[in-house]
Amino acid sequence: MEDESEPEQSFWAYLPDVCLRHVFHWLDDRDRSRAALVCKKWRCAMQSGSLWRCRTITFYGQPSRARTLEFQSALWYTKKFGKYLKHLEIKLSNPYNTPFIKKFQVIMRGLLSHLGKCNSHLVSLSIKYLELDCLIWRNVVRAQFIKNLSAFLKRMSNQLDYLNLKGARITLEEGCELLNSLSSLTNRSFISEINIEDFFSLHLSVYSSALFHQTMSKFHRLTILTFNYNCISDELLDILRERSSHSLCTLNIKCHIHDPHGQVVSGMSWANLAKRAPKLNVNFFFERVMKHDHLARILLEEIPVRSISLRSCYFSDPDWTMRPTLTNLLPAYWHGLQKLTLELNNDHELLDNELLQLILSCKRLLFLKVWAFLSVSFMERLLQNRAERKCILTTIKVRIYTAQDDSTEEERLLADIYRKFKYLIDSELNYFVITYPMV
Repeated sequence: MEDESEPEQSFWAYLPDVCLRHVFHWLDDRDRSRAALVCKKWRCAMQSGSLWRCRTITFYGQPSRARTLEFQSALWYTKKFGKYLKHLEIKLSNPYNTPFIKKFQVIMRGLLSHLGKCNSHLVSLSIKYLELDCLIWRNVVRAQFIKNLSAFLKRMSNQLDYLNLKGARITLEEGCELLNSLSSLTNRSFISEINIEDFFSLHLSVYSSALFHQTMSKFHRLTILTFNYNCISDELLDILRERSSHSLCTLNIKCHIHDPHGQVVSGMSWANLAKRAPKLNVNFFFERVMKHDHLARILLEEIPVRSISLRSCYFSDPDWTMRPTLTNLLPAYWHGLQKLTLELNNDHELLDNELLQLILSCKRLLFLKVWAFLSVSFMERLLQNRAERKCILTTIKVRIYTAQDDSTEEERLLADIYRKFKYLIDSELNYFVITYPMV
């Protein structure tokens, strides 16, 4: 006799919608579109707004059919699911000529226009590395893009909480126009996080601009601000103290060799800000700004520094010495420094003792990354002090530069050191140490 019962269904048929959406969350667009064809239940689950709240749209510079489809799919997605968006990231990868940039500008105009009309949930927008100072951005295209983005920011100003325009590289006037868009409706902005690192073109003395100060005075609830040191002035610090001291937690400050950084900033201005903003931590990132007199003008002891990164980017200068910075400047932050990154081409001076003493003096230092000319014995001394609880490091990442082609002996010594402290490294440390020939 034939069995007339219903065929046994897969367990997928009984999976609750909430679980189904969690699985679909990990699929890319192509797999999602295929899954939506399986059955009505899956198609309905695929329409759930929770699957479309975060989006990264990448526009690739290399011409190909697949890259052309990226432009089309960006608009399709925006029209179909844009109303659900909460977090949007736009990436422009290796733009190669003016026609591509023109096409990008046209697509972005449509995308931003539609989002501005249909979306009421967007809280996070990131468009990094536009590099609007490049020649492929013709004046007309550039002006139209900035106009469209400014109009979009104006529409979203009441709901955006995070904006990242890192690497835009625009003029002072254009930059202030975009930032002013966030406060154009009420003359105030309550956005909490802004990243304007490398936002302005190179060589601009933003710190002396009254227009920039007027623009920044409209932000009343900043929590995290990421920007360049060429924006820092007593006036800006006073503005942050008056407008955002109740909320301000983090300043991420990049200082690049090609950005003006010779302005005089008062330690009193930093002290007043730190007093009014007790939760404030400052993270410094220096790119090829290594000379002691330059750093001494910037690294004032009144600054509540949590992290310092000093990178020479393989450049070597016989007139530059790192020792005064390690012995005179950085120890001023012994009570607050938690993260230290040093990437130095110090082939003309050995810094083992100075660096070790600095580490031991910083009572809250947890993270250490060093790429420099060091002796292998430095690692043994450091680990011995860590074993004796004379420091509290939890992450140690070291690249020991050597001037020799063959570093076999150094690698053998490092292996011996690892075996000696294996119990400590395996149980308490994120540890990575290698040698690196610099020839």
